[in-house]
Amino acid sequence: MDCYFCQRNIKEIDFKNTEFLKRFISGSAKIRSRKKTGLCAKHQRQIAKEIKKARHFGLLSTTNK
Repeated sequence: MDCYFCQRNIKEIDFKNTEFLKRFISGSAKIRSRKKTGLCAKHQRQIAKEIKKARHFGLLSTTNK
């Protein structure tokens, strides 16, 4: 399985695009592992950073309520 971002040559991940970020969050609002997302290490770190940034700004929930 190849990385989604490497395949599509996507350079930037935006924390404001919450609908896209939700693809990488489990039902219990945890960030999915690399094994589940199929991302390379570089993009997994970037996606985790952007999810955390979105949570900090209140765009994504930290819990699933």
